[in-house]
Amino acid sequence: MNILIAGASRGIGRRLVEQALAAGHAVVALARDPSEVAGAHERLRTVQGSVLDPASVAAAIAGQDAVCCTIGVKTPWAQPTLFSEGTRRLLEAMKQARVRRLVCITGIGAGDSRGHGGFLYDRVFFPLLLKAVYADKDLQESLIRASDTDWTIVRPGFLTNGALTGSYRVLTDLTGITAGRIARADVAHFMLKELESNRYLRQTPLLTY
Repeated sequence: MNILIAGASRGIGRRLVEQALAAGHAVVALARDPSEVAGAHERLRTVQGSVLDPASVAAAIAGQDAVCCTIGVKTPWAQPTLFSEGTRRLLEAMKQARVRRLVCITGIGAGDSRGHGGFLYDRVFFPLLLKAVYADKDLQESLIRASDTDWTIVRPGFLTNGALTGSYRVLTDLTGITAGRIARADVAHFMLKELESNRYLRQTPLLTY
């Protein structure tokens, strides 16, 4: 499979690049700083650019079978519209390139996952620090839902740099659920499995241990 990974230089995206290559896929990595993408590989092509730049996205998406959106910033409140604007550019490019499959990361607190982060997260961190960011992630999700893509929106719990386990819960019914931790490597593992299986098409699974 030919996979475009937007946000490939760190976090979930970087781990997804590594796992996709190990599984035999061809990867195009769209990153602001290509030097931070996983090392050289015969099935890896790196495109320098921003997901906000239509020309960069168009150059990266040509010939792809699927798109994985793992975009993020270290201080998201500094760019509160990155998620919706970046996703809008990806969706526009997908439509022009006739690429239908999209797997996109949002997070715990987006859509109907709000209120499932635990007391401190829901009552303190979310309203004080993350409200604007997640308003944009809600818009991001609405753009994806309104598109004609074959989408899966992935909502990880609280991210860690733990090792890949391949053992985690994938939840679509959040009744009584409080999200816990999940390693970035396991989120990448789920995304790759989902590309191969299409089990959660047009669903919003929450990932947690």
